Amino acid sequence: MYTRFRRYALDGVFTRALQQIQAHADAAGDIDWLVQIGSTIVRAHQHAAATGRKGGRHRQDEPDDHALGRSRGGLTTKIHLACDGKGRPLAILVTPGQRHDSVCARPLLERIRVPRTGPGRPRCRPGQVIADKAYSSRGFRAYLRRRGIAHTIPEKTDQRRHRLRRGGHGGRPPGFDRETYRRRNVIERCFNRLKGFRGIATRYEKTATSYEAAVTLASFLLWARSV
Repeated sequence: MYTRFRRYALDGVFTRALQQIQAHADAAGDIDWLVQIGSTIVRAHQHAAATGRKGGRHRQDEPDDHALGRSRGGLTTKIHLACDGKGRPLAILVTPGQRHDSVCARPLLERIRVPRTGPGRPRCRPGQVIADKAYSSRGFRAYLRRRGIAHTIPEKTDQRRHRLRRGGHGGRPPGFDRETYRRRNVIERCFNRLKGFRGIATRYEKTATSYEAAVTLASFLLWARSV
């Protein structure tokens, strides 16, 4: 069983299955492109840390740290997630637990790739992005503007103070719609459903490839229950 799972994980079978179910939902107009991004930390079981010594042999696409980070709480992995307005995963990124959300925001959004059922390029651009203060950086806002993506992200207190201190040179405050931001609880509910799977709530997989495949498979099951 594990050998087959590992083979499917390396071949990208779960990723393609998730993209196909997303494609059919998009063709039916069932995807809400008010995309929300966020992250959650997962404790890693002690057996997940037995990945061999540093410098050992590993796959070229497997990170050296196996997406395991050491913090005050022990070994952790962070799941970065983009979901649609109905709380269904669109893209997944797995990193060590101490990795900051703002660093992963751009690569996470660039993983959104919903194929067309007919001719045409995959859809990669959300209509709008909702995120919390962890993603409030000038660089990320500029990236969203370049891609023509509207966003609802609250401004950090220190950023607001710095802008006001500069007076007219500080620029205008970023737009923020409180009513839209209230929908951000959708991604928290999505994380709760994902963590309903025992193998996602606690990481037992030794490699990042296998754990990300497990999260992808769980995401596929969430989609299958909703369509």
